[in-house]
Amino acid sequence: MLPASPEPVHLPHQWVLRPLCETDHNRLSTEATQAITGDLTDTLPDPDNILRSGATGMRLNRENEQMSEPRYRSGIIGLGFIGGADQVSGDALGQTVSGLDGTHYYSHASHPRVDLICGSSRDAGRRHRFEERAGVHTYADWVAMLDAEQFDIVSVATYAPQHAEMVIACAEKGVRAILCEKPIATTVADADRMVAACEKTGSLLVINHQRRFNLGHRRLRQLIADGGLGTLTSLSTEWPGGRLGNVGTHMFDAMQMVISQPAQAVTGILDLAGKPDCRGPGFADPGGWGMIRFAGDLLGMVEASDYGFADGSMTIIGSEGRASIAGGSIALSFRNGTSENWPPDADMSGMDRIVCEIVDYLDGAGDFAYDVNEAVRTLEAIAAFHVSHARGGAWVQLPLAGDERTTIVNSG
Repeated sequence: MLPASPEPVHLPHQWVLRPLCETDHNRLSTEATQAITGDLTDTLPDPDNILRSGATGMRLNRENEQMSEPRYRSGIIGLGFIGGADQVSGDALGQTVSGLDGTHYYSHASHPRVDLICGSSRDAGRRHRFEERAGVHTYADWVAMLDAEQFDIVSVATYAPQHAEMVIACAEKGVRAILCEKPIATTVADADRMVAACEKTGSLLVINHQRRFNLGHRRLRQLIADGGLGTLTSLSTEWPGGRLGNVGTHMFDAMQMVISQPAQAVTGILDLAGKPDCRGPGFADPGGWGMIRFAGDLLGMVEASDYGFADGSMTIIGSEGRASIAGGSIALSFRNGTSENWPPDADMSGMDRIVCEIVDYLDGAGDFAYDVNEAVRTLEAIAAFHVSHARGGAWVQLPLAGDERTTIVNSG
């Protein structure tokens, strides 16, 4: 993950620091040689440290490198905590930029072939700080920004109630790839409209469920698909602070991802303790307890009380072994007595990898790794908790139908 400090790293103007994308690995040795043999060696930090930082790290590129490869213009709607890497906004939430799995700003600005052009925010302070941090101009009105600029990539990094309007507008303006914050929307009906708009225009819509792009999660998904844990018998997840929409969206999506199965039914009870939402009184996003049923009557347990403070975790149990995910690490234990421990991703943040894979997609590399309809199914599972609670904890079948699809998940 790139440094959280808003102060830029100053290097001679013909050099810039870039995160190393997986598609760039084959260039690493050549570029490392150029970095340590070039005539700027005396003015640069130790090249080995530069290449190691961020673990696969930060890459040195000349501005005229890759002239034959296409460049992509990008913008960001929403310049707050995760959109603009704005620590002032983070302070209001009691969180730090350095604790995030990437930000929209750093993932755009650090890619070697993405040109971050501008951003938009209603907040004058955020705009000013972003201009200072990123060295680009800003707009107070996101509509004016879309009217005035042409983009290949746009991040929608606002609160969930604005996602549908903004994503649909981006698609209608011809934006080729839209990276939208999670959850996809506040109702499944709005999510349906977003997907339909992007399908109509051919725009790629990606939802920021970073675990989809975590190499450990992808490796675990393959292990499970190959029968490495045997027949799955149960799974469970818990996290602190409730907020099924804002936090649960990551956990529900990860559950469905690693076992390669969509949720089929949900039973749940909301936690109505009334804990204030850190994003303000305009949001009411309770936690809760319940179960998710997958194919073959496989059950997943959910424990997410509003005032709980257990670390976020997930456990998948099969007839031949068990996988436990916590803090980005994955611990495996098998019935034959062996075990493995997979450390967290160290080469780049989840959001850096998302942008790398968006660029690969725009380059024509083939289908994108994450079907946006899976994000819709994740929102359906969350909304089903609300529907089930209203029905006294009754099982709710998925996909949702009729008025169920307009159930509001009032997430920030």
